[in-house]
Amino acid sequence: MSRAVPLALALVVGALAGACSSDPRTGYAFATTHDPHVRTIAVPIFENRTFSTGIEARLTEAVVKEVQRTTPWRVVRSGEATTTLRGTITGSDLESITRQRTTGLVQEQGVRITVEFDWIDNRTGQPIVSRRNFSSLATFVPHRGVQERLEVGQNEAIRELSRDIVAELRANW
Repeated sequence: MSRAVPLALALVVGALAGACSSDPRTGYAFATTHDPHVRTIAVPIFENRTFSTGIEARLTEAVVKEVQRTTPWRVVRSGEATTTLRGTITGSDLESITRQRTTGLVQEQGVRITVEFDWIDNRTGQPIVSRRNFSSLATFVPHRGVQERLEVGQNEAIRELSRDIVAELRANW
């Protein structure tokens, strides 16, 4: 019994410590999935090609916070960074999710925010990651009983999009 407890504890710790490798041929690894050559990143304000004003600043802020929260990289000014994440918001659309049967009024609506982004290595000028038509959909309830504002859906879509963008910046799988 005294040998079983340390062995079980060692197995649990070993299982929790492993992570997916950045190289799919090697399976699990204890190394980080973030590119070890990147130490700093610049995130200029996303360009906004939609009529939804202000979402570019909110998305940029969310991406910066997500980088700071989940990566080992420091966010710095453009001239000091080894990499730059440039993005453009190409769509901010409302979609009807559910309608009331009797009146046809929208009960639940979705906000879809679509972006393009390029993560550039400033040393070479080459893109590390490039994505097009990258989107997130979040719902809100504008119906009379709840009366959530459009910003509720936008904020959730921005939060989810920022998590997904930063997840894309990991080493190539």
